[in-house]
Amino acid sequence: MRFTLTRGTAVLAAAALALTAGASASVAESSGHHPTPSASFYVPKAPDGSRQQIAQLLSQGDRADAKVLKTMVSTPQAVWFTGGTPQQVERDVKEIVRKAAATRSIPTLVAYNLPYRDCGQYSSGGAAGTAAYEAWIAAFASALGRSQAIVILEPDGLGLIPNYVSALDRSSNCTVPIDPALPAGDAATPANRFTQLNFAVDVLAKDSRASVYLDATHTAWQNVGESADRLVKAGVRRADGFFVNLSNYQYTPNLAQYGTWVSQCLAYATDVAPGDYKGCPNQYWNGGPTNGWIGVALNNFGMWSDAATSADLDTSRINARYAGMLGTVQPTAHFVIDTSRNGQGPWKPTASYPDKQDWCNPPGRGLGELPAADPVATNPLLDAYLWVKTPGQSDGQCTRGTGGTTDPEWGGIVDPAAGAWFPQQALELAQLAVPPLS
Repeated sequence: MRFTLTRGTAVLAAAALALTAGASASVAESSGHHPTPSASFYVPKAPDGSRQQIAQLLSQGDRADAKVLKTMVSTPQAVWFTGGTPQQVERDVKEIVRKAAATRSIPTLVAYNLPYRDCGQYSSGGAAGTAAYEAWIAAFASALGRSQAIVILEPDGLGLIPNYVSALDRSSNCTVPIDPALPAGDAATPANRFTQLNFAVDVLAKDSRASVYLDATHTAWQNVGESADRLVKAGVRRADGFFVNLSNYQYTPNLAQYGTWVSQCLAYATDVAPGDYKGCPNQYWNGGPTNGWIGVALNNFGMWSDAATSADLDTSRINARYAGMLGTVQPTAHFVIDTSRNGQGPWKPTASYPDKQDWCNPPGRGLGELPAADPVATNPLLDAYLWVKTPGQSDGQCTRGTGGTTDPEWGGIVDPAAGAWFPQQALELAQLAVPPLS
């Protein structure tokens, strides 16, 4: 989740030194359409349910809470496109692009329609197969024209790959039955997922001025090398970079450090030791030459730093290793961070659950840093803070693995369906924002 820009800047200062030294080959072959520091981001129509909640608060005389909610929904955030026919998505994207142009702002657009998305979980759905997806994303791209936009290409698209087995450690986290009656191009296979994403990258980059970013998960999910390997297979060298923390709650400075490592790993495994993603230092072991190669996993519940006195927050050895591994090779893959709900950091349950579902409507969270282009001057790889996940919309009907339909963390209510307005959570996010909403 988010902390203020000054806190983030302090954490990133040491890592930035490695980025400014020397010059060499570039891992990225993208269009370079990165948002400039002066970029103004688009504010979409307030989400369904938010206006009703604000009106109710005002009718109750609660002007303070109504004000912070109004500020929240008036802050730039993404517009999601999750289905429909090619003709429908083309029309809808054109409408948002037109509205953004009228306000001289840049829209953040989420393309979320891959076959077998979310591994069939709360946000299941998506196109029927490869041909259907390619027609849909081609229409999406056509609607952009020559307008400037940020495209968040398929959340979880590389975190949850159907039936994928890691090339690095042989792990797997998404199993989907393969229907033998389907055409080969429509089956739930990793090959089809990479085909779909590569097509999307190319069609979005062909004629538009869009900045296109792929999924690199976050600090508490895939390790650095795993994310880098999957990004390359999905075509990141022809995109503008990657996004981290989509719909999650990890601390912003930690995510900025993680994103920097992913970019450095891409450079190392492309230009220094081709294919050696497994050799990239990562967040799950921080040993290095400065301490005799004694290391531990980094702790996501604290703020990482090269100057940390706690071993499980110390990033100095990993940064030293990357500096030595890269030499004069300079990483160039850029990234953006979803700061929509991470102001209070990740959630640690106070009770024991069969499945804590820490990603699903965790209580006590707050909005993070406001959307901004080029938010940390010392890290040239970090393009923007964005509110991608719409704050106030539910992650799904969470039960913490307890059975039944209710969520014990929200007083035993049935959480709204994924994407529906969650009034209790919305108000809490606004009240607990870090930095506070003015």
